[in-house]
Amino acid sequence: MKCKALVIVGTRPEAIKMAPVILALRNCPNISCCVLATAQHRHMLDQVMKVFDIKPDIDLDIMRPNQTLTALTARLLIGLDDVLVGETPDVVLAQGDTTTVMTAALACFYRRIPFGHVEAGLRTWDMQNPFPEEMNRVIGGRLAKWHFAPTESSRQNLLREGVSDTDIVVTGNTVIDALLSVVNRDVELPVELDPTKRLILVTAHRRENFGEPFERVCRAVLALLERNPNVQVLYPVHPNPNVRDTAHRLLGPHPRAVLCDPLDYLPFVAAMKRAYLILSDSGGVQEEAPALGKPVLVLRHETERPEAVREGVVKLVGTDFDTIVSEAQQLLDDKSAYAKMARGVSPYGDGLAAERIVKVLQDHFS
Repeated sequence: MKCKALVIVGTRPEAIKMAPVILALRNCPNISCCVLATAQHRHMLDQVMKVFDIKPDIDLDIMRPNQTLTALTARLLIGLDDVLVGETPDVVLAQGDTTTVMTAALACFYRRIPFGHVEAGLRTWDMQNPFPEEMNRVIGGRLAKWHFAPTESSRQNLLREGVSDTDIVVTGNTVIDALLSVVNRDVELPVELDPTKRLILVTAHRRENFGEPFERVCRAVLALLERNPNVQVLYPVHPNPNVRDTAHRLLGPHPRAVLCDPLDYLPFVAAMKRAYLILSDSGGVQEEAPALGKPVLVLRHETERPEAVREGVVKLVGTDFDTIVSEAQQLLDDKSAYAKMARGVSPYGDGLAAERIVKVLQDHFS
C-alpha cells in the first residue's frame, strides 16, 4: 500500500524549494504525492508552479488584500485542518519559515500526523528578527518529526535546542536543486537594460525593515547611482505598499534605476546571472547568488544563513546608509575585493537534497 505524502506550499520561495521534492516524490513508486497550495502569495506562487509544471491538487486560495498575520493564521489553521481530515495523509511536508509552515506544523500536531520540516534548523536566536519568520520556524521545528537540515550549522542549532540527532538529516538545500535544474535555460529579461553598464540587482522587502531602515536603503542605492555613471540598478519591487511607495518615490525618478514588478523565477535567475553584484534582504538570494558567483551584500544585521558569510561570498551590511554605500563602492572599485567574493562557492548543497529527503521517507514507510 502506498504512503500518502501531503506537500504544502504557500509562497514563491516555498514553491521553488519544494518543487524538486514534489518531482522526486512523484517519481517514487511507493509514495503518493498530493500538493496543497495555500496561496499565501497568489500570483508569485502560481508562476513558479508553472515553471516546474506542477499543478496543485488542492488550493485554499487564502490570500486577501491587506491581511493581518492573525487573520491569515486563523484561516490557514481552519483550512489546513479540513484538508487533513479529508485527505488523511501519512506524512506532511512543508519548507522554511512562513505562516503557512507554522500553521501546517500545528495542524499536524493537533491531528497527530507526522510533519517533516524542510530547511530545518535556521536560527538567528532573535524572535523579532526576522519577524515573524524566526517564530514560525522555531514552532515548526518544535513540532516536527523529521528535520531536514540544509547544512551542518543548521543541524548544530537543532541539537542545541534538544532535538535528537536521529531525527535530523543533513540534506543540503533544495534551492540548489531547483537552481541547477533551470540555470542553463535561455530566458530573456522582460525589462530593457543597458549592456554597457554594470548592473546592481536589488531585492528588499523584509517587514522588519519597513519605514526608516528601508528609506536608508533606497537613499544608499540612489547615492551609488549618482556616484557611478557606469552603473545601472534593477529593482523588482515587492507589491507591499510599504515597499512599493517608498521605492518609487526615492528611486523611480532616476534614469538609471529600472523598477519593475516582481520577476518570475526564471527571469529572476537570469537577472542574477546578469548582475555584477546584488543588494538583498532575501534569504533565498543569499543561497542562490553565491552558486552563480555573484557577491551579495545583505541588507540585514543578522542572518540565519551564516555559511556563505563564513565563506566570504556574502557580507552583512544592514540598513546603515554609509555602510551600504562604502561596501558596494569597494566592490565596484576594487577588483581583488570583488574576486574574493565572486568565487562561485556554494555551501548550500550539491543538487541532491530532494533525493535525500525522499529516501528518508521511503526507508521509514517501506
